[in-house]
Amino acid sequence: MVRIIVVCGAGASSTFVAHRIRRAASLRGVDVRATATSEAGLERALADADVLLVGAHLNDRLDGLREQAAAASVPVAILSESAASAGDGEEALDIALGFAGAVS
Repeated sequence: MVRIIVVCGAGASSTFVAHRIRRAASLRGVDVRATATSEAGLERALADADVLLVGAHLNDRLDGLREQAAAASVPVAILSESAASAGDGEEALDIALGFAGAVS
């Protein structure tokens, strides 16, 4: 199972992305657990993660997010605007799997 954490500022948009990733993974038969978190809950979420997806809108805070993820030995992937907004979750799933070292 690939454990994916999606972070955004408050946790709202990341919830939608995580849901779409779960749906895309289910359709592919890929075992993932995609969950959303806010920046405030990131440290706890990273303790049980294989990859962190960061919304492009958080670019100004990327250094701090990378530091937190590095402390937990979790790779960080930036979600493009298209991946974050796509209704099917396919691109976001591909990005996560690529950074987690999984085969889709």
